[in-house]
Amino acid sequence: MNGSNSDSRSPYALLNQVLRPFRSRLAVAALVFAVKDCPLWLLPLITGAAVDTVVKGGPLAALGWLAIAAAVLVTQNYPAHQLFTRLYMGSMRTVGAQLRGLLAERLQLLSIAFHSRSSAAVMQSKVVRDVENIEMMLTQAGPLALSSLLVFSGAVALTAVNVPQFLPVFALSVPCGTGVWWLMRRAARQRNEEFRRDLEVFAARVGEMTALIPITRAHGLEEVAVERVREVAERVRERGLNLDLVNGRFGAVSWVTMQLLSVACLLVGAAVAVLGWAPITPGQVVLLGTYFSALTGTVTTILGLMPILARGTESLRSVAEVMQDSELEHNEGKKRASEVAGRLVLEDVTVRYTSGRKTDDDGAGFGAGRPALDGVSLTIGEGQTVAFVGPSGSGKSTVVNTILGFIRPNEGRVLLDGADMAALDLRTVRKQVSVVPQESVLFEGSIYENVAYGLADVDASRVRKALEDANALDFVDALPEGWDTIVGERGARLSGGQRQRLSLARALVREPRILILDEATSALDSESESHIQDALERMVHRRTTLVVAHRLSTVRSADRIVVLDQGKVVETGTHEELLALEGRYARAWAVQVK
Repeated sequence: MNGSNSDSRSPYALLNQVLRPFRSRLAVAALVFAVKDCPLWLLPLITGAAVDTVVKGGPLAALGWLAIAAAVLVTQNYPAHQLFTRLYMGSMRTVGAQLRGLLAERLQLLSIAFHSRSSAAVMQSKVVRDVENIEMMLTQAGPLALSSLLVFSGAVALTAVNVPQFLPVFALSVPCGTGVWWLMRRAARQRNEEFRRDLEVFAARVGEMTALIPITRAHGLEEVAVERVREVAERVRERGLNLDLVNGRFGAVSWVTMQLLSVACLLVGAAVAVLGWAPITPGQVVLLGTYFSALTGTVTTILGLMPILARGTESLRSVAEVMQDSELEHNEGKKRASEVAGRLVLEDVTVRYTSGRKTDDDGAGFGAGRPALDGVSLTIGEGQTVAFVGPSGSGKSTVVNTILGFIRPNEGRVLLDGADMAALDLRTVRKQVSVVPQESVLFEGSIYENVAYGLADVDASRVRKALEDANALDFVDALPEGWDTIVGERGARLSGGQRQRLSLARALVREPRILILDEATSALDSESESHIQDALERMVHRRTTLVVAHRLSTVRSADRIVVLDQGKVVETGTHEELLALEGRYARAWAVQVK
């Protein structure tokens, strides 16, 4: 099932899509369930026959046969129930796993702009909590709804055969149950949506709190951080209580309504038998009472499922928000980039962020009125090292993200080896690109796994060479477990310089044709920077390299330095040429070397 085809018009269309491959298995499960649950609607017949046998003084053998029939009906439930569980529950757990997989796939397809304005904690809540709610709806509501449907059908059919004149009384249960649901459904949906939205805000606030713990501790702001979470937790409590009150009213009204109908049916049946208005035996009175109790019980059960269904439906809507979002990076059917030489051309590229919102870490401070990039034209030759410098908000990272295809130009175009990147499958381009960000990103695993991430059959000697070129091999070999050492979550067991050198090794092991260094040394001490600077000088050979930097000392050896200001190229040249111009670069250099 392809996540890119998951656009649906409604949450239930999404549910239908994930259930479609299991239709045959679910049909067999329904048949098994019908056999498993047949005692619910067949045992009242045996009970009624037993009562009539006693009243009429029938033979004892008849009661024996009824006992055997009852025993067979009851004992077959065990093997049938086991088979149903394997068929139905196995399918639903698989649906949950596939839905999580579809969400993960969709999140990978959605644009960087989508992720820049979406909370990671909220996305995690959708993948974990919302899919769990959907699983709960399917695993709990499915069997109960099927049981209710079978009991309802069996009770109506057998009543029609035995006491057809009471069918109109039975029919009252349907409009009564439907009326209760109709009166409460809008309030239930609204309360579920409010509760889900506040839970997502709460998840985002908790994510912020955990990320800011070092800053919070450093400034003694623990109480402030806790209060921010408590504030949202209180709102979640209020929303949850409102939802519980709605569900409580719904359950109470449905139970009272169905119980009154059940008692009324039993008394009417008894009155008809006593008054002789219809030829009804005592056994049939018991049969009617039992069936109507079962009937009203099924309606009550279905109504009792409404909170689970409402919660599951709201979670479906939450998941559908991601699955139906149109901000995709479209690569299907575009030309594949089998080989990349690394020649880049920007032709009059203009980038505007809508509503003043930015999609990268650059461009802070500009509004919707000023472009992040304003008519930038630039040619970067194959194998050249080009550095982008300028004040914060000048557009440095926007240039890099536009070249990567994370941001699409509003005007102009970007060419790679003469081909318009808008016509290329960017996934195949990026396989030949490596990015070293300012903050190294490592996952819980070994050093080897982090360096070789995404490379299935990489040779160990290639990983070792990458570590050596990144000036990381010495410290890796010095560790007790070498490259099998677990780095901890986000590389917590390593120093900042060690983490960054592993990021360089991860970039090198891919043997990229284009290398992007985004402030790769800005957060490091001078010794770590020296190690990494040596590694960078080896990395840039024979590949196109783009460097974003604030420290001008790290880019003085670049083939060309591009100075940006307010989204425009204001100066370009080598370090010496720019110093000779005595312009912005020269003034910034003078400040930094003081």
